[in-house]
Amino acid sequence: MKVLYAIQGTGNGHLSRARDVIPVLQNKKIDLDILVSGTQADIQIPFPVKYQLSGWSFIFGKKGGVDMWRTYMRTNSNRLQKEIRSIPVQEYDLVINDFEPVTAWACKIRNKACISLSHQAAVISPNAPKPKKSDPLGKLILTKYAPTTNQYGFHFKKYDDKIYTPIIRQEIRNTTRTNGNHYTVYLPSYSDEKILHVLSNIKNCYWEVFSKHNDTKFFWKNMTIMPIDNEAFIKSMASSKGVLCGAGFETPAEALHMQKKLMVVPMKGQYEQQCNAAALKEMGVPVIKTLRMKHVDKIKEWVDTDHRLDIHYPDITEQIIDRVLQENTVGYASALR
Repeated sequence: MKVLYAIQGTGNGHLSRARDVIPVLQNKKIDLDILVSGTQADIQIPFPVKYQLSGWSFIFGKKGGVDMWRTYMRTNSNRLQKEIRSIPVQEYDLVINDFEPVTAWACKIRNKACISLSHQAAVISPNAPKPKKSDPLGKLILTKYAPTTNQYGFHFKKYDDKIYTPIIRQEIRNTTRTNGNHYTVYLPSYSDEKILHVLSNIKNCYWEVFSKHNDTKFFWKNMTIMPIDNEAFIKSMASSKGVLCGAGFETPAEALHMQKKLMVVPMKGQYEQQCNAAALKEMGVPVIKTLRMKHVDKIKEWVDTDHRLDIHYPDITEQIIDRVLQENTVGYASALR
């Protein structure tokens, strides 16, 4: 059986999950090809990638949201359409998609089944938590960006039968955890200057800030600023007192699994992160709307408390892959109806 696994390359979460999904797929003795599209990722997958595409990426800004202008300027419609036409999805028995738009649209225009295995598939479920403020455009983007015919999702909790708890990569599961004195920070949509300005006002603790905008390590007051490095980031999280990060999926899930104190700052104008923040808040995780001086007292309060959730996510990756393969390797016609 020939399978194409297509992965979104914007951000680190999709590729982090793929590092555990790919070995399970390979163990099924299938003929597996890997496609990655998009930019803005800081980690790589240690497997051969057959198709490396530019795709359709959202560019992180420095003010807490997506830089829409740079996103627009980087989006080449002719190039994107050419990439969609270039992928021979019809040659594969199964296409598995982690929120990757090129293969999703290639399958759609060729009337071929495309199976979603992603966090986004869970977010759009009617049973998953949603923010109080509606965002019709954000919801439309989330549902139409990478259209699929069958969906299996990952979320912080199992909200329905086709939603599973997060895939926690083995690097995290096998890491020794300690409770140190520093806090690990990953807020890629904020500038280093903004992070330094706000967090320097919180004394009696130390911050290890992983920066998407700086490739040189330096020290300033009660902070270390360092470029993104997978091994260093895992080590910092595992030995931290807590994690302050965006309301993405993988980093908060890993922090919860390691039973670290967690506070999240959802990206502005990013519906998926607003949904994640709603789910985390429902679970008891503190959420602040933006990284601004007016929220310093809330961050101080979080630092001064020791509240953490007692969560352990089981390793069910193989169970999920078995279900996807069993339910989707035959009957494509019925899946398309």
